[in-house]
Amino acid sequence: MPGMVVFGRRWGIASDDLVFPGSFELFIRVLWWIGTMILFTYHKGHFDCNERGVLHSYLVGLLVVLALIILSLCAIVYISAQGTITNPGPRRSMPALVYLRALLYLPELVWACLGAVWVSDDSKGCDTATVGAVIAAVVASWIILLFTGIGVVFVFDPLGDPRPQPPTMEPLGVRDLQSSEGSQFLSTARSLAVKVWESRLRLLCCCLPQDESHRAAFSSIAQLFSSFFSDTDLVPSDIAAGLALLHQEQDKMEKGRDPEVIVTHSPSSPIGEDLETELEKAAHCMQFAAAAYGWPLYIYSNPLTGLCKLSGDCCRSRAAEYEIIGGDHLGCHFSSILQSTGLQYRDFIHVSFHNQIYEIPFYVALDHKREAVLVAVRGTLSLKDVLTDLSAECENLPIEGVSGACYAHKGICQAASYIYKKLINDGILNQAFSIAPEYKLVITGHSLGAGAASVLAILLRNSFPTLQCYAFSPPGGLLSKALADYSKDFVISVVLGKDLVPRLSIPNMEDLKRRILKIVSNCNKPKYRILLQGCWYELFGGDPDDFPTEMDNRREEQLSQPLLGEESLMIRHSSSYQSLASDDSPAHTATHLPLFLPGRILHITEDGPSRRSCFSQVRYRADWSNEMAFRSILISPRMLADHMPDAVLRALNSLTSDRPFSLCPSSLNNSQQNTI
Repeated sequence: MPGMVVFGRRWGIASDDLVFPGSFELFIRVLWWIGTMILFTYHKGHFDCNERGVLHSYLVGLLVVLALIILSLCAIVYISAQGTITNPGPRRSMPALVYLRALLYLPELVWACLGAVWVSDDSKGCDTATVGAVIAAVVASWIILLFTGIGVVFVFDPLGDPRPQPPTMEPLGVRDLQSSEGSQFLSTARSLAVKVWESRLRLLCCCLPQDESHRAAFSSIAQLFSSFFSDTDLVPSDIAAGLALLHQEQDKMEKGRDPEVIVTHSPSSPIGEDLETELEKAAHCMQFAAAAYGWPLYIYSNPLTGLCKLSGDCCRSRAAEYEIIGGDHLGCHFSSILQSTGLQYRDFIHVSFHNQIYEIPFYVALDHKREAVLVAVRGTLSLKDVLTDLSAECENLPIEGVSGACYAHKGICQAASYIYKKLINDGILNQAFSIAPEYKLVITGHSLGAGAASVLAILLRNSFPTLQCYAFSPPGGLLSKALADYSKDFVISVVLGKDLVPRLSIPNMEDLKRRILKIVSNCNKPKYRILLQGCWYELFGGDPDDFPTEMDNRREEQLSQPLLGEESLMIRHSSSYQSLASDDSPAHTATHLPLFLPGRILHITEDGPSRRSCFSQVRYRADWSNEMAFRSILISPRMLADHMPDAVLRALNSLTSDRPFSLCPSSLNNSQQNTI
């Protein structure tokens, strides 16, 4: 931070990012130089193996070129390791070193061509080992040049062109950005950023049809991404360093925190309905939510037997039998659902694997064990589902009888509306309740499916007052406060550990960005040390790194403004940088409408230390929580693993089966009980 400016533009790499790639290339070049010197010494005095002196000239030139490259790399690694993330002063000579290193690619390219010519035309009469060594040197040169080109493509920033500054000499924060010149400049910059992000999304999703709905989604997501990243000059390695520091800081705070008071019952739960009962219901529903993922999750959860069990059912001709199923051409998805749930074909009312943006798979079945008509919605499993997830703008969702602002996550709201129309307009629910009129309605799902299930439950609540919804690992930015409070009577959200997704919302991401900026700006260590210590801590644990966590007044005043480099895009104040001195300052206001988890929240955590060996046993505990406990993102190696549906199902089964779960099957111990 900021991005390095070379060749007339700003790049997506900082001047302190060259320590590791430079060290790796330096290691390769030193070995290469030593090998070339050995070859030169071996042939000393008899280079005319083909009665020409091309080999001598090639080896001498290669030694010189490699020596110059090694010297330049030593300088680059040394200079890049100086200073801190926000103090690039000691690295001011880095652009000159980059120019020098780029210049040395020209003689290397020439010598690679010379070596190729010697091998093809002048190597006759030379021993095979010598020819092989020269071929290896030529191939190594071309490989390094190729990877350098690939690296340039990766660090190229389409928004990195130096922008002309507005015609005023006032310092940033004093300039009147509402002037016509400043407003026009900002408008053009924002429009360019949106177009760049939209192009990136289209390139990433090139396999999807470029129809009107996809174009609208790309535009919406591009606006979200451009607004989120436009007010920072962070490069990816800065974010990685900030996450490493944040993880250690959070671990230090967690170790010093007093044990939380266990709430044995939900404040809003009916009298007599205890935690154990809800856990049993949740564990039962999670089987159906996980089954909605079809054969990929089934085979992943059953790696030894899953493929064999499904192979007999897939690819069979069952046109008449599978009339209720849509979008499952081979039948593997439905076969895995039958295996996972234990239901029979006759128990299913409707099964849809149709998948488009804002249109996600779901199925409706009769759960005779719980006497319920069960609607299970699939979570994210395709690129189209990812686009639905990323359409995170707010959309109005007026509900009769709910006072206050009613809005929800746009993509999930539209996905729930799609399922709602299918259930009502196509008469699916009427058909189900005509078969089992005494059954109650239960809706469930995981991740994206949990969010859609929660919104769907809200839409159906007035028609089915007794319905229940179990949402597993739902997205954090889902419902407005009024809708979240309304859903507490019939929705239960289940969250495992430090799962990222229930804590994922635009305000939480803004808060994370603000915390990253605060901690990296206040850290007095070079980035390479932060990353090395962070990797060691993630892999092997240990005590969190001791680093300062408070800033002096001078640094606070500097960081209260947007963090920019000398040639960066001038922008308006961002809420990400307001009141960096205090996390809870009233001045820190969100620019996006706040969204919350649905319903009552059942939080499952692991008892004991967070790091365990393979043969240790994992014991879980379940407590009622509230939406305020998920206001910030927790950095952890398990932040993604805790979101996996098999992990949630395993934890629920462990809590309800009277035995802890072991990371290794051979170490199961039935004598130990779980904590609830």
